[in-house]
Formats: sequence, structure tokens, C-alpha cells
Amino acid sequence: VQEKKIFMVQGPYPIIRHLLRARGWVERKLPSMGRQLEQHRGDQNKQRLKTRPRNGGGGQGEALLNPCGGAQPFLGTTDPLHYAWPPAEEEEEKEEEQCDEDPNGIHDLMSYLVRDRLPNFIWTNFLEATDHELLQQDHVVNHYARVDAFTTKEGLCLSLQNLPWIEQADPNTFFPRCYRLGTTDEQEAFIEDFRLTAARSLLKLALEEAGDRPVRTKQVSNSAKRAGVHVSHPKHSTAPAGFPLYTELVEEALEVCKQHLGVLRHHDIDRGTPSPCRTCIDWDRFLQEYYHVAHEGAGLVLTRQQRKQCQNLLRHLAEQLPQLGMEGKLNVWILKPGAESQGRGKAGGSREHTEAPHLGGVPPSMCSPGIVCMTRLEEVLQLARGFTAPSVQVGRWVVQKYVERLLTIFGTKFDIRQWFVVTDWKPLTVWFYRDCYLRFCSWPFSLCHLERARHLCNVSVQKWYKTSPDQDPRVPPDKIWSNKQFQEYLEQLGQADAWHQVLVPGMKAAILNALRSAQDQVGFRKGSFELYGADFLVGEDCQPWLLEINSCPTMRPSSAVTRRLCANVQRDILRLVLDRKNNPTCSIGAFELIYKE
Repeated sequence: VQEKKIFMVQGPYPIIRHLLRARGWVERKLPSMGRQLEQHRGDQNKQRLKTRPRNGGGGQGEALLNPCGGAQPFLGTTDPLHYAWPPAEEEEEKEEEQCDEDPNGIHDLMSYLVRDRLPNFIWTNFLEATDHELLQQDHVVNHYARVDAFTTKEGLCLSLQNLPWIEQADPNTFFPRCYRLGTTDEQEAFIEDFRLTAARSLLKLALEEAGDRPVRTKQVSNSAKRAGVHVSHPKHSTAPAGFPLYTELVEEALEVCKQHLGVLRHHDIDRGTPSPCRTCIDWDRFLQEYYHVAHEGAGLVLTRQQRKQCQNLLRHLAEQLPQLGMEGKLNVWILKPGAESQGRGKAGGSREHTEAPHLGGVPPSMCSPGIVCMTRLEEVLQLARGFTAPSVQVGRWVVQKYVERLLTIFGTKFDIRQWFVVTDWKPLTVWFYRDCYLRFCSWPFSLCHLERARHLCNVSVQKWYKTSPDQDPRVPPDKIWSNKQFQEYLEQLGQADAWHQVLVPGMKAAILNALRSAQDQVGFRKGSFELYGADFLVGEDCQPWLLEINSCPTMRPSSAVTRRLCANVQRDILRLVLDRKNNPTCSIGAFELIYKE
């Protein structure tokens, strides 16, 4: 007590408990909160815990910092940041481990002796579980307030829109462009962006099929041949012979892109320049014909002169649009509930996303509204408007450009989970963890098929899918790689320097820009710290693209790699925020200070 070594942990964090006890700390266990043990009959007759909050509450009725509460051990967790899906199997397993941690009741006895003392260190799943009025200056808590400004999709979208006003940085260089559909101005901006992207995509399709690759061509008249007309089908076409050809579509796309380039070049000079989306063409017709070409195999008519114009226009647009390279040619967008996390509640959305029953026992909540990839403007808007549940109303949806030209490993999509810690907001102090891990999808990557198993790398999603028989056998069975394994793979590709020269600097810069964009909105408190998990995709050029930042990233291992890394990062956090106070030169493991104002 005199050494101020009382701690409290809420949630399944046995490693934090073990490491603190090894340092001589005593746990003040949480109040019972009306939990009852229930005997479950089965082969092993294991005991499970069932949460029954008192007074009909939601499970959060008692704050952790309530000295009047009892000292009975708290053996489970309710987690408002991590919603009720998927089932809490991992939590139950951890709870059982905790039941066996104290066979002689020593920790319970110690907890009873400090029952009326406030803990000096608090590790919890959610900040709302603490009583702020009881916090003293030297109390250490693992969360800050109001971090939703960058840890929700909607918050990050809005914060990064304001980045150019705060820093000399362009979010379009590291964050796929994103719009909040509940805001009229942003919905209109998305519609315009979708149309312009379709026009650029059409030029790319036309050039690709007019290139040196073998293509299927239709017979054209001698007069057309003399005019230098080239007729082709997209290489992914499955259309039968006689599918319509669009002779004017390339010319319309060229006109749109010319006007857009003029706007981009002169937007600081003449802000009254009308948008090409409002003056050019019949966009409903144009998009329908573009869908036929991009997704259904309709043909295009391209003259030699138009081919040269396409090349020049795309080259000039690339100078103005940092995302032109990664955006691809199929105009895929990803629709997300703005406040959700970890890909929960994935939606199918339309027949295009219908999946075969490739796994056993998908929970009903998997079919609820959630993240979904889409290629048609009207479907994006219809889906966002079609759900009325409070958590997924149109005002809470964000839509983001999908990274179509991404790096895959063995033909499979992956993302990177990168940890970092903020130990102060004034001055902003950020620590980057040098170890991270990759998460693979269960099915091979394809932009012609938009199933979740191909496109959402979250462990909480992929755990429900069996590995596709078409999957390359070199993809790890547990769908996890360490960054060391990834570096070895890059070396095999001849990109040995990409990790240290492109990926790591890019991830650091993206994280710092996101934090600085939201810094003024976060609830600052000395003595707090917070661990975050940033998710990145990797482009074909090894450029990292920030997708989202998660508060309270999971510490539940799903593989041998994450079992080691999650244990290490928890160990190193305690070194950073506790041991370093008394010994500034102590080891902090894999943490690296990357920014201090």
C-alpha cells in the first residue's frame, strides 16, 4: 500500500496480471456485479460464468474505481467496445484460466485486504468503467477519453479531412479517400468522385485492351479499319458474341477527364469552375454502360488518336491525384458502419455478394449490416439508406475507395496490424512497436468476386471461414505471419529494402498524421497511456495505406505468432509506463520513440 502497488484489471488479460504480480503488485479484484456460476453438463462438466447485472442494468453499473464495492474476484468481461459478436469463446477460456490461477485463495485474500484502497494502476477494456472523480494524479490508466476522433471510421474520416489545415500533409497520400454518407455535402462529393473514377477507369480499361496483350476483337468495317478503329473486349469478359459495343463511351470519358484535369489545375485560381459531373453528360446512362464494360464484358471502340489521348490524360491526372495508381479500373468501394470495429456484422448487400455456405455455423449476426464491397453507385446509396437500426443509420455510414491494386502473398489478400502507444498528448508522445503481424484472408483474392472471405482480413471475420480448396497451400493455415516472415518474402521478390525504406516510414508517418489531426479533440490526462492497433494494406508498390485505428486491440492469440507477439507487447508496455518511471534507462523491448513535441 505504501509503495502504491495496487492494480485492477478488467477483462481477459492474464499476462498483465502475471507480470504485475511478479513485480510485487497486489490486485484489487472487481466487485461481483451479480455474477453466478452455472454448472454446464458435458463431457468435462466445466463451469462457465454467466453475467447477470443487478437492477436490470447493462453490465456497466459499477465503476471499477468504486472503493465501496466488494472484493470478490471478477472472472469475466462485458465489452462495449467489442460488441456481442462473435461469441465470447476466447473470454470464457481465459476466465477458466483465471479461476485456476489462485488455487489457495492467496490473491483473493490479498484483494480483500486492499478492498477499500484505490488502485494505482488500472487496465480496462473501456474508459467508462472508471470513476473519473476518484482518479488521482499519480493513477495510471490505459485509456484516454474521446479517442473516437480517430478510432472510429467516421471519426478518422472527419479528422483527416482537417489534416491539411493542421499539418503540411495530404491524407490522400496514405488514407484511401473516404466520405460520410450522412452529410449532404459529403454524399454529393462521393457521388461526384464515383463518377469521375468511373471515367478514369474506363480509359484504363480501353488502354489495357488496346495494348500489346492478346485480346478478342470483333470484325469491323473496312472504313473503320482505315480510320484506325480498334475494337476489343475486356480480358475478364465472359460475354457471348454479339454483346453491345459502345462507340462513344471513350470519347465521353475523355471529355470528362479533360474537364476534371482543368479543375484540378486551376482550383486555387478559379473556384467557380463548374464540376464536369454537373455539365458533361448523362451520368445515369454513362454509368450503366460503364458497368457493362467493366463487369459484364461489353466492348469498346477506340481510335489510335483516342489511345494517345488516354495515355496523356492519365499521365497528367497521376500528377494531380495521388491515388490514381492504387484505385484500379473496376471502381470498387467499401461501405462501412462509421462507429463499428473489427469488421463485425458484415453484410452481403446484394446478389453480387451472395456466398455459398462454405463454412459450418455462421452466426446470424454475420448477416447483419456491416462492411461490404460494392461496385455500383445506386447500390451503395440504396444499402446505406435501407437500414434503420440506430448503429447503422445512413448518418453513421462511411464509404471508402477500395485499394484495388494491392500487394498479395501467394494470390491472397493480407493486411498488417501495427501497434503503437501514446503516453502523452501534451506534448504528444508516440511509441512505435517494431514487431507486428500480417492477417490473411481465407480465399484467394479476386476483384470479380467480392465475398468477405476474400476481402476482409480481420481474424474475427476469417475465423468463420474454411480455407478455400483454391487457396495456395503456402498460405499459413492459421492465416498469420510475423513481420520477419514478411521481410523474408519481400527479399524473395527482390524488395529486400522495402520494409525499412518504404513500409515502416510510411506507417509511422500515417500514424503521426492521424494523431495530429485528432489531437485537439482527445480528452487529455497526465498519467494515462493507451495502446492502439493500426491496420494497413500494402499497395503493389509497397506503399502502406491506413485503413483504421483500433483502441483496445485484441490481445487474444489466434496463432503461435500472435501468442508470442501479444505477450511481448504487454510485457514491453509495462516496462514503458511503469519500470521506466524509476529507471529511465531500462529496457523497453521493441518500443521505439518516434515522436515527441
